[in-house]
Amino acid sequence: MKTLTTTFVVKDLCCSAEEILIRKKLQKMDGVEIRGINIVEKTVNVLHTCPAEKVILAFNEVGLKAELLNDVVEEQSFWIQYKTIVLMVSSALLIVAGFLCALLNVSEIVIAGLFVCSILFSGWNILLKGVNAVKNISLDMNFLMTVATIGATIIGKWEESAVVMFLFALSELLEQVSLKRSRTALRSLMTLTPVTANVLRNGKEISVDVKTVLIHERIVIRPGERIPLDGIVLSGASSVNQAQITGESKPATKNIGDEVFAGSYNERGTLEIEVFKPHTDTMLARIIRLVEDAQSSRAPMQNVVEKFAQYYSPTVFALACCIALVPPLIFHQAFSDWFYRALVLLVIACPCALVLSTPVTIMSGLTNALRHGVLIKGGKFLEALGSIKAIAFDKTGTLTKGTPTVTDIISLNSLSKEEIIRLAALVESKSEHHVAEAVVRKANEQGVDSLGMLVHQFESLPGKGVRATIDGKSYIVGNHTLIEELEICTQQTEKTLEQMERDGKSTIILATEHEPLGVIAVADEIRAEAPQIVRQLHEEGIEKIILLTGDNAATARALAVQVGIDEVHHQVLPDEKLQHINKLKERYGAVAMVGDGVNDAPALASATVGIAMGKTGTDVSLEAADIVLMSDELSKLPYMMSLSRKTLSIIKQNIAIALLTKLVFLVLGMFGVATLWMAIIADDGATLVVILNGLRLLRFKSK
Repeated sequence: MKTLTTTFVVKDLCCSAEEILIRKKLQKMDGVEIRGINIVEKTVNVLHTCPAEKVILAFNEVGLKAELLNDVVEEQSFWIQYKTIVLMVSSALLIVAGFLCALLNVSEIVIAGLFVCSILFSGWNILLKGVNAVKNISLDMNFLMTVATIGATIIGKWEESAVVMFLFALSELLEQVSLKRSRTALRSLMTLTPVTANVLRNGKEISVDVKTVLIHERIVIRPGERIPLDGIVLSGASSVNQAQITGESKPATKNIGDEVFAGSYNERGTLEIEVFKPHTDTMLARIIRLVEDAQSSRAPMQNVVEKFAQYYSPTVFALACCIALVPPLIFHQAFSDWFYRALVLLVIACPCALVLSTPVTIMSGLTNALRHGVLIKGGKFLEALGSIKAIAFDKTGTLTKGTPTVTDIISLNSLSKEEIIRLAALVESKSEHHVAEAVVRKANEQGVDSLGMLVHQFESLPGKGVRATIDGKSYIVGNHTLIEELEICTQQTEKTLEQMERDGKSTIILATEHEPLGVIAVADEIRAEAPQIVRQLHEEGIEKIILLTGDNAATARALAVQVGIDEVHHQVLPDEKLQHINKLKERYGAVAMVGDGVNDAPALASATVGIAMGKTGTDVSLEAADIVLMSDELSKLPYMMSLSRKTLSIIKQNIAIALLTKLVFLVLGMFGVATLWMAIIADDGATLVVILNGLRLLRFKSK
């Protein structure tokens, strides 16, 4: 049976109590696995083989209303949109009326009736959830507030029970309004792609559902329209705003042969593009899937806090029961006095501020990063960035622009330069390496067509080169190391290679199994901002910057001097990169790896944090990486370090605020100093402060 991944929106998901309830229920179901629960987003991501409706029914059985994320729509009727506000205003007016009646010495029955009506107006849903919590044996905040309100009413504290319920409901409303600001990242991305595309079929332009557009079909995008699918520009030129996809601040100029992304905005000219990915596999679709996974994952600090919260509420509830019963029964104290103190503790037992201290901050940090074109695949990686002590860089496509060009073609026998580049391009035609692309590009400039048609038995030799058969003859295109291993490196070849490497160029050799045929030199321009970025990383607390490259020693050292690299490892094979990362982790603890090629994937996966250059990176490295720089701007690296440290700082502030508030009012409540009003204002106030403090990250900007 097919396994589906579905995200459900659960509007009543507020704290760890509901999460425990959901886990208990869904874990009992066959063919259902929880991938992640996000309290801030109020979403549950589930793998399931049964129909989604069955999962929704399971939510309903524990008193939680759920719906599919894609089915969530804005509620339109006046009553649905404003009923909470109407009820809250009515509740407040009833409280005012109750106090006025008390001043005018109106009958106690009337006063009590006004306060009870106020409780029902503001807290009806809370009371229902409290009853449901009892059914499910769940010690959530609704249960605690229900008990506190009913308890205060029983001992005649009508006005306090009404005010406490009103303040609690008001804080709930304010929390939801505040949290909405951190929920926009994913849902705004989901609305970027048009549902239809203008496709050219049989010479006519027709509008069809994007889901029905086939690969290699041609679509037309006019000025002012969003691009519906990833593709290559076949005709036209335009300025395309792809900020929400790549984070680039300026619109990108698109000409024939350039790649365009679904969801980006066509500003000026009309474009005709050839679709090369289905709607389910566009860059935007992949980003959405990664964001969903990121939001469902948990940071280590969040796990610690929620574990504490699970024990905190039952402990305080047990303490409240002891305070309510022990003094009256054993020491013959006044029951109403100690019962009231117990009610104060119940209000403080709600762990909302503590539970929200971490996820709202993490969510805001992830959202800020996404707005800047940085896709962080989870809170644990955002948190881990703050502890990084060393960063290892690949060379090509990271510290360099990743667009190498062929500078020299040198024949080592009777072959012409044209034949050397032709044969090398044929061998390299199926390789994804940047140098291979440069060779193929050079061959195209010289008019070599159908590069892959004559190639057979293509074989990649990781970290060394490639091998292929052309017209029955085996050829190799590889680096200096490979030629030496084959024992065919002649004196002439050695001399030529040394000269090219002294000039800071990368070299590859075209050879047969028995002799070298020619040398091709390639140069890649260093990114202008690279030296400044290295300095900024040191200022952010990075102790060591390391270069791991498969290039020759002379080229690697020349780049290191220009950029300011601390440590260089040259002619490194893919498995050796992995070994270097592991050794660096032993030396520094937390290590980041920055790369963009297939050869980087193992090292990216092994590093504490793997960072991929998304614009030029391959699918393999993007999957292996923990963080993706969508616009390939190295300036995002110091920004990420600053963002991580700021995130950790705010999380610590939030935890301190939540715990200090709880501790103070636990003591005040036990000694009978705190009132219910004070407790609810302090507790809900702390929750709002924690939320607003976390939301500050949405406005964070690197220095």
